[in-house]
Amino acid sequence: MADEKTKTEELRERLMIKDSKGAGDLTSEEIARADEFCEGYKAFLDLSPVEREAVEYSVALAEKSGFTEYDPNASYKPGDKVYYVNRGKAVALAVIGKNGVKNGARLAIAHIDSPRVDLKPNPLYEANGLALFKTHYYGGLKKYQWTTIPLTLHGRVMKLDGTAVDIKWGDEPGESCFCISDILPHLGQEQAAKPMSKAFTGEDLNVLVGSRPYPEAEDEKDLVKLNVMAILNEKYGMTEGDFLSAELCLVPSFKTRDVGFDRSLIGGYGHDDKVCAYPALMAALDVEAPEATCITYLTDKEEIGSEGNTGMQSDFLRYFIYDLAKQDGEEGYRALSRSTCLSADVNAAFDPTYASAFEAKNACYLNGGVVISKYTGHGGKYDTSDASAEYMGKIRTLLEKNKIQWQIGELGRVDLGGGGTIAKYVANMNVDVIDLGVPVLSMHAPFEIVSKTDVYMAYRAFYEFFAE
Repeated sequence: MADEKTKTEELRERLMIKDSKGAGDLTSEEIARADEFCEGYKAFLDLSPVEREAVEYSVALAEKSGFTEYDPNASYKPGDKVYYVNRGKAVALAVIGKNGVKNGARLAIAHIDSPRVDLKPNPLYEANGLALFKTHYYGGLKKYQWTTIPLTLHGRVMKLDGTAVDIKWGDEPGESCFCISDILPHLGQEQAAKPMSKAFTGEDLNVLVGSRPYPEAEDEKDLVKLNVMAILNEKYGMTEGDFLSAELCLVPSFKTRDVGFDRSLIGGYGHDDKVCAYPALMAALDVEAPEATCITYLTDKEEIGSEGNTGMQSDFLRYFIYDLAKQDGEEGYRALSRSTCLSADVNAAFDPTYASAFEAKNACYLNGGVVISKYTGHGGKYDTSDASAEYMGKIRTLLEKNKIQWQIGELGRVDLGGGGTIAKYVANMNVDVIDLGVPVLSMHAPFEIVSKTDVYMAYRAFYEFFAE
């Protein structure tokens, strides 16, 4: 019996997937490297709540690493490092490879927008002695999660004279914040009786911004609103009409925090998808002399379908690769067709409190490593890119060869879950692509949670993908 059991164990070890111990499979040195790497990530998260700021932060890091602004008329040689900004809200960072893009480029593409609360074009109004902003929420969020939390104002205002004014209000110590109010439970019986989807509407997300009237006024009309505009005019030179040519939004004012007694987790706003953007960015900054040109592209508008000229459905990245191919004497479409991509996006981490929403055997877990999502979409695999067995095999081999902790994941039960990434738009360019990213708990909430070791494994995956 003992010999037979030994043979069974040997067969099981050779044929079966080994049970993961999560972070327990890592050495103390690996965990220490993960913790150190995540200190940089936490700074990135705090200083990049919106796309423009993420681009500015990324460019600053890139310039410190020897990157220069891309010039379409210049000639580049292997090892050169360039960045190319698209309208201030997306950026491509390329390290020119020994073979250029003749055999295709290596692409890691993440998005840097996150669910938030945007201001309407005419946002400011006064009601019953209070000044408020009208808003239009951006992306898929649970509206109730955005009430009664401190919010900060970020964005850009374009004045009539063409001057750009960047606004950041609520981040500095001692600076005031903003808030969406909610009705008290004593008077909330009617609200509580409604389905969650109807308890809060988009028009209920009005933001409290002031309550004191303009002093020494000569009339009584909208004096609280006037006082708010006087403050904005003094600080930023704004008039009410400048809201019409502005991109302003409200985001949580929470600072990124370690979570848990063991500090193994990170809580913060915007993990989706900056938790993939930062590792992909750092992989581009760290890779040296790759065989193929490596490009990290941080894009916009994923949360609303990747629309617009700064989203993944724009031709910006396509044209950039075409320009690089032209320098190599190759047709752009051929270079693109030979390219490969890691669509750097998150997946939903298994939550034991809501276990029924997941199919446990095909879910991803915190501390389980970077997660591969072969497809996303919804229902019968609608609205997705389903990676081929061949490309899945290549990425699996890459991860195993480099001893990178990884796992597979689907976004919830088949008929319950679903979601989209930029992968399908990359696939439409005839590029092999698969989703690879970090598991996230409480995804799309104002305060999301990730594992430090998973973040580090994402970095290692992107780096080895580039360096191979």
